[in-house]
Amino acid sequence: MKKSLVLLYGVITYIIFLISFLYAIGFVGGFIVPKTINSGTVSAFIPSLIINLLLLSAFAIQHAIMARPAYKKWVSPVFCPAIERSTFVLLASLILLLIFWKWQPMTTIIWNVENNILASIFIGLSFFGWLIVLVSTFLIDHFELLGLKQVFNNFKNKTTPNPQFKTNFLYKISRHPMMLGFIIAFWSTPYMTSGHLLFAIVTTAYIFIAVKYLEEKDLRDSIGQKYEEYQKTVPMIIPFIKRK
Repeated sequence: MKKSLVLLYGVITYIIFLISFLYAIGFVGGFIVPKTINSGTVSAFIPSLIINLLLLSAFAIQHAIMARPAYKKWVSPVFCPAIERSTFVLLASLILLLIFWKWQPMTTIIWNVENNILASIFIGLSFFGWLIVLVSTFLIDHFELLGLKQVFNNFKNKTTPNPQFKTNFLYKISRHPMMLGFIIAFWSTPYMTSGHLLFAIVTTAYIFIAVKYLEEKDLRDSIGQKYEEYQKTVPMIIPFIKRK
């Protein structure tokens, strides 16, 4: 019964992730979903700025804490190891949904591309960014990254092996292509408002800071010299630039 509940928990978590991921595409892109980054009642600038920064900070803090090896080591004696990743994904997805729900529109226009062809290019780039994100998850291990592999292995009385270090396809030109995809998706819009700009700036800044000072350190510690050699040959996020 316990293993069945763990499996159900992981499957439900994955479904919630899919909902939040698909909603994010519409939220940032400004289409299909009922609440987008620019829709809703416009309030005073300062309160809106504070609320939006708090929402983004909640997501950043959750990621910064729960993705660290020290946290995983701390919770491993308390919770079933099979649900550790699913719990991370669940909380991240719920915070994303909270952002979508409570985001305060800030509608001052920064730029507005009126040329239909150029606007279509921006939209196409945004979808391309989301595609990079999705493809990147499968290039490593999509179902392990999102916790499904762990709960299925637990159900079958199997131990999930440690993730394998892979440098295939996109990972040959960027050490973190998933982050590259997010940046492209967040910035590629034909209609940029101050609220969208805030979202893009804060998320981009967090990506670079978290990757450079947290994720890269964890990877060096876990993989060792092999990753240090990888750092010397492949750029951190932006392809074809000086490696750092």
